[in-house]
Order: sequence, then C-alpha cells, then structure tokens
Amino acid sequence: MASPKVSIIIPTMNEEKAVGAVMDAVHAALKPTGWPYEVLIVDTSSKDRTREIASSKGAVVVDEPRRGYGRAYKTGFEMAQGEFIATLDADCTYPAEDIPRFVEMLEKDGLDFITGDRLSTMKKGIMTGTHKLGNWVLVRTSNLLFGTKLKDSQSGMWVFRRSIVPKLDIVSDKMAMSEEIKIEVKLKGLKMREVPIEYRPREGEVKLNTWRDGTGNLKFMWRKKFGKARD
Repeated sequence: MASPKVSIIIPTMNEEKAVGAVMDAVHAALKPTGWPYEVLIVDTSSKDRTREIASSKGAVVVDEPRRGYGRAYKTGFEMAQGEFIATLDADCTYPAEDIPRFVEMLEKDGLDFITGDRLSTMKKGIMTGTHKLGNWVLVRTSNLLFGTKLKDSQSGMWVFRRSIVPKLDIVSDKMAMSEEIKIEVKLKGLKMREVPIEYRPREGEVKLNTWRDGTGNLKFMWRKKFGKARD
C-alpha cells in the first residue's frame, strides 16, 4: 500500500452519535481525489461505541489514556504517516469537504499551515454569546502578544505539512494547544494562511467549558509570552 498523502487526525471521547457521520464525510471528501489517506482516531478512554463505530468505518483507532485535547493531537502527530496532516473534531462541526482544497492550496501557494476561520461567516445561533465573547478576548490577546493577525485563534481545523511538526515547541496538553500551534507557526516564521470555513451545529455532548477553558487559554498565552508556559 502506498504511503498516505494525507493523515486526518480526530480526537474522540464518547462521540458515538457523530463519529460515523464524520468518517463518512472524510471518505466522501478524500476518495474522489484518488490520494492514499489514513484516518487516525485518537481516543481518550471512550465508554460508548466510539471506537467500534470508527473502526468499522475504516479508521485506525489509537488508544490514548492520557486525557487532554492537546495530548490527543500530539499522539496523533507522532503516529501520522501522511505528507500532510488535517484535523477535525468528531462532532460534525468542521467541513471535511474542504480538506482537499486546503491541501491543494498548500501545494500551489507554497504554504506550511492553513487554519480555518469559523467566526467571519458564522451563522446566527451556532455559538452562544458568552462563547463569542471568549473568542473575541482570546484572539485579540493572541494578536497583541504574538502578532498573529488571526480572526479565529481557537479554531480546531488545520491542514499543514507534517514536516513542520518537529519545528514546533508545543507545550499544552489541553485546549490551549489550539491557540499554541498557531502561535508556534508564527514564531517559527512559517507560512500560514487563515481561510474562512463553515462552522456547523455540534452533534452529541458539549465538552467545552466556556469559562474554565477560556480562562485557562488566556492564562496560558500570558505564561507562554514570558517563557513560563506549562500545562
């Protein structure tokens, strides 16, 4: 079997309601390209049928007993074999159909990293007012402290060259990893582009705690700015 061109990494924890639909969307997006690809489900001790469903849909299920959004992605990065890595959540919020377009954009324009911008075109009612306020504070803090010039610092859909992973000094094992990976791309002088994406209603249980995770992400950025980042 040829080495995969694209590795799609999806962290999971009790996502049986939507993981099958996400897998179907990935296959619908990638199969027409003719590219070899792999889907890595990095599962953090799900108690439902998440792993069974994902495996039945052709995913490679990676057990990661250590909890944390960032920890799951770090494990996925270590396991990935593709020239390019794409990330999605397992709740149908991100558009898998955009992955081929972003890979082609990376190749054509000589980019290293593309991050999706959920906020610029978000439809009414998709995100609570409190969540929007939190995103507003976080993106402006990132832009102020690190000069990132982002519109959405918390987006979890990225498509990038696997070759850049060793260059990134990612500390966070938690939700702050989403902002940290973009900050690291900026700090390392890599070529990044932010592209608007459609953000969709979540399927399944909401795991994000707006105040806890938002406050944690804000504190993390200040610690990282002054060389004291830890998680």
